[in-house]
Amino acid sequence: MAEIVRGAPKIKLTEVVKRFGDNSVLDGVNLSVEPGESVAIIGGSGTGKSVTLKCILGLLRPDSGSITVDGTEVVGVGSREMSRIRTKFGMLFQGGALFDSMPVWRNVTFGLTQGRMTDAAQMRRIAEENLERVGLKRDILNLRPNELSGGMQKRVALARAIAPRPEIIFFDEPTTGLDPIRADMINDLITSLVEDLGVTALTITHDMVSARKIANRVAMLYNGRIIWHGPRDRLYDSGNPYVDQFVQGRADGPIR
Repeated sequence: MAEIVRGAPKIKLTEVVKRFGDNSVLDGVNLSVEPGESVAIIGGSGTGKSVTLKCILGLLRPDSGSITVDGTEVVGVGSREMSRIRTKFGMLFQGGALFDSMPVWRNVTFGLTQGRMTDAAQMRRIAEENLERVGLKRDILNLRPNELSGGMQKRVALARAIAPRPEIIFFDEPTTGLDPIRADMINDLITSLVEDLGVTALTITHDMVSARKIANRVAMLYNGRIIWHGPRDRLYDSGNPYVDQFVQGRADGPIR
């Protein structure tokens, strides 16, 4: 087992390249995320945001480059070591990815049990505690996800992401499919949870309101590279014509 390098970035990507045939999706991505920091990666559809996330999670292997988590190399490690690294991770999927066949309490505790039946009373208590953290009451414990509204489903998915108390949480388009009010509620929850739990967060999004609210720092991915990064307060004052066009949603500009 590789030794953790003290003082290393929580996540670091160095010259990461990923191709699919002749299509170069990532073409030398460089990005660091510090412990306790919340970073959002923005960019248009098909720019490689999801591919970047999958490479960090070990679901895709880059063609070249390095990805480290707490100083430990992720690229090329064996399945046992990758499983150990993944214990640090929590994940909020874009569509929630809840299991309709399971009640809410089993969905919330799925990461703790991997679907195996353990002490049901204990798991229900853990589920209730984490649902409370995201503003939901115990009266939904036995409901199925399809009996909940979209906003409530997202909250249940968030409760599941934090239940194992991960060191790093990944958010994949956390506000997609929500109306502005519910989206703002999710943004507030993410911000408070990241601060309260002291976790590191990496979000991929095309929602500029969300990026500005939940991230300390924002990075823009374009043509397979990070073309700008900076504090969220500079997002609308970046001085980068690509970033300016994207965040203002203009048709005219260097992005075609």
